[in-house]
Amino acid sequence: IKEKLFMKGLLAEHLAELGKGEVPMYFPEHHLSHAASAFYPSPYRDAAIVTVDGVGEWATTTIGHGKDKDITILRELSFPHSVGLLYSAFTYYTGFKVNSGEYKLMGLAPYGEPRYVDVIERELIDLKEDGSFGLNQRYFDYCVGLRMTNKRFARLFGGPARQPESPITQREMDLAASIQVVTEKAMLNMARFAHRETGMKNLVLAGGVALNCVGNGKILRDGPFERLWVQPAAGDAGGALGAAIFTHHQLLDGPRQVDVRRDLQQASLLGPAFDDDAIAAFVAERGI
Repeated sequence: IKEKLFMKGLLAEHLAELGKGEVPMYFPEHHLSHAASAFYPSPYRDAAIVTVDGVGEWATTTIGHGKDKDITILRELSFPHSVGLLYSAFTYYTGFKVNSGEYKLMGLAPYGEPRYVDVIERELIDLKEDGSFGLNQRYFDYCVGLRMTNKRFARLFGGPARQPESPITQREMDLAASIQVVTEKAMLNMARFAHRETGMKNLVLAGGVALNCVGNGKILRDGPFERLWVQPAAGDAGGALGAAIFTHHQLLDGPRQVDVRRDLQQASLLGPAFDDDAIAAFVAERGI
């Protein structure tokens, strides 16, 4: 925990150095910040909101509703039951770094066959139609230890975890394909339940699991929503944005503008941009 215990004092100290004196401080909840980061910059006046990650405080998954300036959390699932932690467990087991290597697991999935799906659904996760689920803690170590998985997990999948930087085998490819399928099922169940609960045509997503663009595509293609918007900084990097705009709209009663033609996420670095003259000059210079 370290400096997190003293965060309020540290902030006050730094603000004083800037000559700000005493200012009110707000600490919006983790998943509420995710929800705000997804809803407020979106091009929708109202939308269903789904946030899914490892864990924040106690919540791991929330389903909510956003309308104009108001966000209401309708359902919440708590630690230790977490799709994000399940995906991270497979990230760890396949030899990648937790909380940073999950994208590698997603990228590995197309190279494998989902032959472990039945085992995962039988032993590790109990998926419900209402989007909820439970994880069988007999196979995980993250509640009580320093690792994500334990010896039972290793026996279930035929041996110890892959050593980082060692050659990737077909087993890792098949594990990646399998957990990807299960994650997509869980995400789709959540989306369908959010639609039933809210009746909305629009859906917004945030939380680390919303960085799973393959799962997002599954929701867009097979889900009940007409439109989908995902916070580009869906992981914890977007938490500061969500906390700030939640405070602006909900606590300080700041106005909200909505442009139905485009989102208001104006500051994301989505890559370099070049005007027509620069492109034309490059084409002429290279003789293309």
